[in-house]
Amino acid sequence: MYICVCNAITDREIRQCAELGAQTFDELRDCLGVATCCGKCEGTAREIFSERGLCANARAVAAST
Repeated sequence: MYICVCNAITDREIRQCAELGAQTFDELRDCLGVATCCGKCEGTAREIFSERGLCANARAVAAST
């Protein structure tokens, strides 16, 4: 699904950038250009980007049990 219409950035691209090592939202913005135009997508982009931490935590917990 398109998250940033101005720059044609999808949720998949945001997740992929996070998986490839983006650690902060600023790094994500530099990598993809998300939320650099009108800014209306920033909240949703941040939400999707923050999911990577939850997924990583869930995998770590599952691996430790």
